[in-house]
Amino acid sequence: MKKITTLFISFTLSIQFIAAQSVKSYSTAQAHSHNDYERVRPFTDAYEQQFGSVEADIFLVNDTLFVAHNLKDIRPNRTFKALYLLPILEKTEQNGGRIYSQDNIPLQLLIDLKTEGEPTLAALIKVLEPYKNIFAPAGSVKVVVSGNVPDPTLFEQYPDFIYFDGRPENAYTPAQMAHVGLISQAFQKYSNWNGEGPILEKDKKKIQKMITEVHDKGKKVRIWATPDNINSWKTMMALGVDYLNTDKVRELGDYLRTAPR
Repeated sequence: MKKITTLFISFTLSIQFIAAQSVKSYSTAQAHSHNDYERVRPFTDAYEQQFGSVEADIFLVNDTLFVAHNLKDIRPNRTFKALYLLPILEKTEQNGGRIYSQDNIPLQLLIDLKTEGEPTLAALIKVLEPYKNIFAPAGSVKVVVSGNVPDPTLFEQYPDFIYFDGRPENAYTPAQMAHVGLISQAFQKYSNWNGEGPILEKDKKKIQKMITEVHDKGKKVRIWATPDNINSWKTMMALGVDYLNTDKVRELGDYLRTAPR
């Protein structure tokens, strides 16, 4: 009887070990600061947590790119250049051409175009062009454009340092896919879960199916508008979401550094 019990315990531990090994290991490099410009310190709060992704909504007004959630929130000193470009240039210079001092931590800069796509994107390219060597594919900061993006048939007309935010339901040609830097979708497309208790199995399967299909294409997944608590973060990690979407930068940062694995 003792031998059978020992074998059972050994088998159980082996199963638990295999399950643990199958869960992707997460750090703040897989964290995304949603609407980052609404932080107390835009860019800086997420950067100090070593987040791997930050999001900025931009509006083109009188040839200047402003960062805001709505037009009414625009302020003269809150430009894209002041809040994001200059801090990125400063950190890159301090770190010898890398955004972070560590070689293996890049930064995804997700830029949501809120005004008309073509002129806003043209203005963004004009601002970024002089510094294109710090942006992927040459550098460690990957610019991914979302919001009012051009039709995929036009992707190839843009510089190689501009990537686009795709959607899992869209079909892209291989040439278009080369310009897709990320695949995103709203959580409500798959579930109405509020982050309390376990997510419904049918919803989990829908999300897992989407993630598997995106990963098979060699792309990373972000799901926006997810519940924003520890239970949700753990669920998203178990599902294999590549970027954990949060408005709670410090809380998620603390959790990812201290949570038991």
